[in-house]
Amino acid sequence: MNNRNLKHLAVLPLLVILAAGCATAPPSIDTSAGAEATFDGLYPVLNSRADAAWALPGMDLSGYTKIMLRGEGIEYRPGGESGRTMMSRSSGGPYEVTEAQRERLQATVREAFLKELGASTRFTLVDEPGPDVLMIRGTLLDVVSFVPPDTAGRSEVFLSSVGEATLVLEVRDSITHAIFARAVDRDAAADMAGTLQRSNRVMNTAEVRQMAERWARSLREALEGFSG
Repeated sequence: MNNRNLKHLAVLPLLVILAAGCATAPPSIDTSAGAEATFDGLYPVLNSRADAAWALPGMDLSGYTKIMLRGEGIEYRPGGESGRTMMSRSSGGPYEVTEAQRERLQATVREAFLKELGASTRFTLVDEPGPDVLMIRGTLLDVVSFVPPDTAGRSEVFLSSVGEATLVLEVRDSITHAIFARAVDRDAAADMAGTLQRSNRVMNTAEVRQMAERWARSLREALEGFSG
């Protein structure tokens, strides 16, 4: 096997960073004549477990021993209903995400990633960039909530899904910010058994935490499996 192929293998463990599905074959970078590169030089990853993934062919990541987590913000789908009565809103949502809910979401997601990445046995979690530090940049897009606003005296509400979000995850050099890989995955904060769950703050936060933990655990396991 030549050096170019070895460098391809050094990138591949970072491509399977989200557990959105079950790939039927090992992931590979499509550099064929018909492959379309992104604006920043990444090529499609075939058989990725994420909804979509791209990577930079030929990069050698074997010198990295630390990771730095950087949140790039959370964007919410506009137009969520804010009606406070049963007559002024539909039964399915999505609903407006309040400032308090936004703060809880941000804190819950960050806590899950810090906990999982901090438990890595392969990489050390750091706060500052360095020559041996990989920067993991995460953004949540198109966040929607199916949790109706609290209404005094209303009947209990049971939900199959608290909400949905799209995670965009990028692996970069922490000093130059050069990008190595990008993955996009959409997931729902829902009971994995497919049953209805009572809607209250404790249960809803738990479902969101489980979604974030699935993402974070997949990332940690992929990073730990990286063999350079």
